[in-house]
Amino acid sequence: MTEVLKKELINYLLTFVSEKRKTRFDEVIAQRTDHLRIVLENVYQGHNASAVLRSCESFGVQHVHFIENRNHLKISEDVAMGSSNWINIHRHNKTPNNTLDAIRTLKKEGYRIVATTPHKNDCTIDQLPVDKKLALVFGTEIEGISQDVFDQADEFVKIPMFGFTESFNVSVCAALCMYELTTRIRKNIANCTLGDKEKVDVYFDWVKHSVEHSEALIKDYLEKKQIGGNAIGL
Repeated sequence: MTEVLKKELINYLLTFVSEKRKTRFDEVIAQRTDHLRIVLENVYQGHNASAVLRSCESFGVQHVHFIENRNHLKISEDVAMGSSNWINIHRHNKTPNNTLDAIRTLKKEGYRIVATTPHKNDCTIDQLPVDKKLALVFGTEIEGISQDVFDQADEFVKIPMFGFTESFNVSVCAALCMYELTTRIRKNIANCTLGDKEKVDVYFDWVKHSVEHSEALIKDYLEKKQIGGNAIGL
């Protein structure tokens, strides 16, 4: 579907949306960022992954990657609170080594791979440079990041801690990191929001999700458009 047609369909579907809802869409899309992506590797507790999704949506991070080498991660909607409807989830579960597949994909798209671990002291989260696009990788609840992530990472980061406990829960860690990084990204990076084309794609998905029977409405609109086009052609 072309960008022009998507814009046309957005305008059509917005006629079924309240003005208040439309205003909220416009406010949120203006703050969405793809400068930071979150990557969860082998996180097996659905409530943890769901809490991360909720934080991503709240902080305006549009893309999340699930690396599923061991299991298919299930989203708990009671925890996610519908956040999965507003962000893009990429599942890596089709290759012999899904971790390497995800990392290679992200690097190809220009992301620096930043591994979160308390066991290698590159820098703390407040010192991590944000001038380049970042993919922040969180490992499994018990073991942390895999050796593949450790070997492929461009940088390592940790959150300063001052107690006896070695690490935060993964969802808490992700939320703390996202708050720090998105705050500095929005303050210091001029073009950190979504590009124009991606804004259209994301907005289209949001409107489709928000309008009841949107697929049927789109089908009806396109059929009428085709009939009208044929009539004009005649």
